[in-house]
Amino acid sequence: MKRRALAGMVLLLLSIAVGCWWWLVHWLDTPRRLAVERFTVPPGMSERGVAAALARAGVIDHPLALRLYLRLHGGGRALQAGSYRFVGALSPRMVVERLRRGAVLRLQVTVPEGLRSAQIIALLARRTGVEEARWRQAWRRLGLGEGELLPESWRYTLPLDPYALLARMRAAQRRLLARLDPDRRHWPRLRIIASIIEKETARERERPLISAVIHNRLARGMPLQMDPTVIYGIYRRDGRFSGDLTRRDLRRDTPWNSYLHKGLPPTPICHPGRASLIAAARPAKSDALYFVADGRGGHRFAATLAGHRRNVARYLATLAAARRRGGGGGGALEGGER
Repeated sequence: MKRRALAGMVLLLLSIAVGCWWWLVHWLDTPRRLAVERFTVPPGMSERGVAAALARAGVIDHPLALRLYLRLHGGGRALQAGSYRFVGALSPRMVVERLRRGAVLRLQVTVPEGLRSAQIIALLARRTGVEEARWRQAWRRLGLGEGELLPESWRYTLPLDPYALLARMRAAQRRLLARLDPDRRHWPRLRIIASIIEKETARERERPLISAVIHNRLARGMPLQMDPTVIYGIYRRDGRFSGDLTRRDLRRDTPWNSYLHKGLPPTPICHPGRASLIAAARPAKSDALYFVADGRGGHRFAATLAGHRRNVARYLATLAAARRRGGGGGGALEGGER
């Protein structure tokens, strides 16, 4: 009788174990509709903590079962810290596999070309949710100056390290500059020229032409006389700019005013993009010394002052016609005598 009772008990326990195992396997492989946009595993979180957090977030419904599975299959040591996205039909086993692979959520932030340093810091803080103070601290640690980052679209994972992202942006610009000119001593000059190109035009085909104007005027000892340098000097001195450049502004003496000072400004006036850096190193083969807005978003170029004055007259006529039609008009006289 005792042997029969013992055998019955063993059989019962075995049946329970098999049933539990079958339930666990079924549960692990049964998908649930999930809509968890962001789930974060902090570094060092235990398997108990991960299971509880997944349950609180609604990713799983049986944290104890998950802990058992993790214990039987390597434990929480195999789980990767980071932020994850669980959306769609996912089973608990698929969730665990993502955590083990470290398939973290990859986000992206786009930094437009032509921003000043303060604008980039504000934009990164706004679009990533990381406070400005941390970006400024990382900026200081890297010793970044104006014009030293490559503005592009940048991918990152959470938690975001501002220092690491800024370092990647700087390294990318340095790699580009190294391809354009292996002599690092020329890089500051290229950055400054590229920053002026960036602020003068958004048209790809015009960048090498504006680069040629800058190189040609420098070679002849002529002042650049380019409005964005004046505007940047006003920003640096006053911390703001009204948006309307006046003749009085052109007479304001700042180190960046290229109407008053020959040569290049002491620093870049923005963070230039890839196309402007390439144009700075590879100007067009052109004798142009002047350019002026054409009233349609582009510019006209001239190699002589007489030609430039004709282009200015055409621009003013276009502007007057637009005003008569009630369309307003815009643009400034750029790149030469006023």
